[in-house]
Amino acid sequence: MMILRSVLGIAVLTAVLWLFSSNKRKVNWAMVGKGLLLQFVLALAVLKVPGVSWAFEKFSLVAVTLLDFTREGSTFLFGSLITETDNFGYLFAFQVLPTVIFFSAVTSLLYYYGILQRVVKAMAWVMRKTLKLSGAESLAAAGNIFIGQTEAPLLVKPYIAGMSRSELLSLMSGGMATIAGGVLAAYIGYLGGDTPEGQLFFAKHLLTASVLSAPAAIISAKILLPETEDVIEVAEISSADMGSNALDAISNGTTQGVKLAVNVGAMLLVFTAIVYGANYIFVESIGSWTGLNAWAAEVTDGRYDSFSLQFIMGAVLSPIAWILGVPAADLMLVGQLLGEKTILNEFYAYVSLTEMKNEGLFTSERSVILSTYMLCGFANIASIGIQIGGIGVLAPSRRKDLSELSIKALIAGTVASLYTAAIVGLMI
Repeated sequence: MMILRSVLGIAVLTAVLWLFSSNKRKVNWAMVGKGLLLQFVLALAVLKVPGVSWAFEKFSLVAVTLLDFTREGSTFLFGSLITETDNFGYLFAFQVLPTVIFFSAVTSLLYYYGILQRVVKAMAWVMRKTLKLSGAESLAAAGNIFIGQTEAPLLVKPYIAGMSRSELLSLMSGGMATIAGGVLAAYIGYLGGDTPEGQLFFAKHLLTASVLSAPAAIISAKILLPETEDVIEVAEISSADMGSNALDAISNGTTQGVKLAVNVGAMLLVFTAIVYGANYIFVESIGSWTGLNAWAAEVTDGRYDSFSLQFIMGAVLSPIAWILGVPAADLMLVGQLLGEKTILNEFYAYVSLTEMKNEGLFTSERSVILSTYMLCGFANIASIGIQIGGIGVLAPSRRKDLSELSIKALIAGTVASLYTAAIVGLMI
């Protein structure tokens, strides 16, 4: 039954994309089928094939080891605030945000030595050959697996001005569907907790999610806006200057990481305050006056104690969780997480997921794993402004197109993560 629901989920998601398509007759269904097959093969290889699974676990182990390096640096800087969690508790700003800074520096160093470019080129080649994409959108899609939605377009900066609208949507959708390496590492540390086993478990699933969502974003974009123009088949990675030497590259990456970490911390502060403000209205006013607080507690058997924003999001989006194969008892929780990710951001949703997991609210580990995949992407309302501003600076002539395609990019990025969860749901 779980497998059938995952298959139904893939069919429903495809139908939704087709309904929003700008040119329904031009959808290349052969490409869509190949894209889904590529996702399935990649997921099968990583999760089920011993040799590939072993290699991916070793790669995940590298990420976990780097987290240990980050902890040593944080301990040197913050001392007992890091080591004495029994006294001070788990301080998010000191335990998690330094990870973003360190991994940003590591990514910059890998780019300087050309290692990252080689990996991106290899993955772009696979997508270009299997899905018949243009060179620029293949490079951008592969780059989004490792770097952020405003950094990946730098790889194809010379081509953005001449991209077709379909290529531009693919570029934007890829940014919405995947996450940056520094943020990915923070999720590993936060979800995995203090145990290496937990960190390794979530490292493997988060890395898999980011890889699988790249072709999923292309599929979603090409259904929403099929390609009807001639495109450049081959493209080279833009030689963005990451520094004059290795130390300069590390310095640049560190500076970028600090900006990202501060941005993440500020957004969490603001969005947490907004949620509490909204709940004050829903719970203390509407729920209290109308009796909806008691009703919400009754229909959820006490899992939600009031008519809160979390309850509303869970109720509205629980059907999506159902078609993706989430166990019935956890539908409201996963629906809530989907709502938090889209309306607020994925970092806030992952914080909620971690708290739910630690409190033992989920009845099945399957729900935790599928949630990890569903939330793995930048597809939220705030990212619309980030992309228009970030990509618009690289190609000012395309700012109007970026604005017009922004909602489609949000839809494509959201569906891409759900596609990935549905594919993985077939195997766990």
